[in-house]
Amino acid sequence: MQSNTVILDHPLVQHKVSLIRDKNTAPKEFRELVTELTLLAAYEAFRNLPLKDAVIETPLVSATVKMLSGKEPCILPVLRAGLGMVDGVSRLLPKASIGHIGLYRDHETLMPVDYYLKLPPDVQERQVIVLDPMLATGGTTAAVIKTLRERGVGIIKVMCLIASQHGLSKLSSAYPDVMFYCCAVDEQLNDHGYIIPGLGDAGDRLFGTL
Repeated sequence: MQSNTVILDHPLVQHKVSLIRDKNTAPKEFRELVTELTLLAAYEAFRNLPLKDAVIETPLVSATVKMLSGKEPCILPVLRAGLGMVDGVSRLLPKASIGHIGLYRDHETLMPVDYYLKLPPDVQERQVIVLDPMLATGGTTAAVIKTLRERGVGIIKVMCLIASQHGLSKLSSAYPDVMFYCCAVDEQLNDHGYIIPGLGDAGDRLFGTL
């Protein structure tokens, strides 16, 4: 495993990943599980947020405490499936800005096609947390990283629920300065670029469009 890759092995994560894999998990429960898994992953992804000293008044005395420093990260869901992960991150960082990037994978070429981008004007001054439930071939994520680099973003972190070993290895090697956080890694991709065993199409399962 690359040093820029974190695979969450907590028992709660493994249990919830098993539930979202189950084809009988209904959209409502699926969305709730995705939020919970994202929150657990975000806890790890934000471990190194900068802190500053601040003085507050407790009910008893004045105290010097630690508080977050600098600008809040930008949360960047990849439309549409990444939208299901936003609430989990927002619960930890409710003041974080939320951008949007629209990419879909052409089913013939398996290459990403971009159609929408909205970022905060000061995005180059923030770290960006890319949200996409599935990291399969890695093409979409690579396109997102390229877009952010072109706009001067220095710190990029990618959060996914399930990654393929192929896609994760390729990206973590190609982008050693990007951190990748995954809840599970699967060994195979089928001929259509879907992760096996995976969980199917995350967007369809989130929004009930199967």
